[in-house]
Amino acid sequence: MSSQNEILDEGDLLDLDGSLNVKGWSRKPLLKYNRENLGKGWFRTKEWDYYAIINPDYAITFTVTDLGIMGLYSIVWLDFKEKKFIPDEESRFFTKGRTNLPLSSEVGDLEFSGKELDIKIKKKPSTRIIEFDYPSFNSNQGIRGKLELYQDSEIDSMTIATPWKNKPKCFYYNTKVNCMPAEGKVVIGNTIFTFDKANSFGVLDWGRGIWPYSDTWYWGSASGMSGKSSVGFNIGYGFGDTSSATENIFYYNGKGHKLNQVTFHFNPKNYLEPWKFTSNDGRFEMDFEPILDRNSTVNLAIFKSIQHQVFGYFTGEVVLDDGRKIRIENLLGFAEEVKNRW
Repeated sequence: MSSQNEILDEGDLLDLDGSLNVKGWSRKPLLKYNRENLGKGWFRTKEWDYYAIINPDYAITFTVTDLGIMGLYSIVWLDFKEKKFIPDEESRFFTKGRTNLPLSSEVGDLEFSGKELDIKIKKKPSTRIIEFDYPSFNSNQGIRGKLELYQDSEIDSMTIATPWKNKPKCFYYNTKVNCMPAEGKVVIGNTIFTFDKANSFGVLDWGRGIWPYSDTWYWGSASGMSGKSSVGFNIGYGFGDTSSATENIFYYNGKGHKLNQVTFHFNPKNYLEPWKFTSNDGRFEMDFEPILDRNSTVNLAIFKSIQHQVFGYFTGEVVLDDGRKIRIENLLGFAEEVKNRW
């Protein structure tokens, strides 16, 4: 089992030579991302903000990524009834960190203005506001809108500071925020899609780090309601050496219940076959029924990424820290496998 070292004190993430000062996880982003101490060149630095807002009928995702060697900026629209998705993106080469993503997941706004795509994300004390306009989206059909995600300052999130074995200057500093009720409108062409905070939930994936050239990760996330209780989880691995802590956690009414190791079981030849998730201590056992595979492949001379982000329904049981068993039925979320050479 992993040791699950919980970080309880504030401080700098990196020492003067670019190594992690502390390894482990925390319920809040306590460590300062002191970017000035990064220990490798811009070509190994990877930074992104990713949002997914999901309801039972459709979802939208936003990605603003600076990989050093290039920047990727995208919106993806997903229709669960039609079982289709529409991706569109802009890219820039050799961004070298000039996208200027915030140094904190809790403070600072993000703004990207491209040739056609405009995304503004404002962080307020208890909300995150996403405004966007992309006139050329989907062959000039266009997409625009405004969404507001509500983040109670009292709820737990998941932050990890993770190294890589035998790569002392590589690390991943990541915050995942689940269970954010979301509301707003998205306009595609002349059609208006409404997100209601009664059944729409957002997740943030805020990542900063120095990565090795080749890596494969697995990530799963879900948020919603079970009866009158707010529930959600974050699971994953492949983001470095998790011997100090995993990023696995289950949320019940805003409180995080830390999990040990969780393993993804699926057929890599058919991602739409049922998946299964098991844990080394029996506290997270889940079946997953896919409905849509948001897949993509990018293969450039300097960058290759093969992604399968599969949306569907989770059903199973989770054991809380106090031993109570929580039954989950058809909780909408996603699980993914991503292979990068970057």
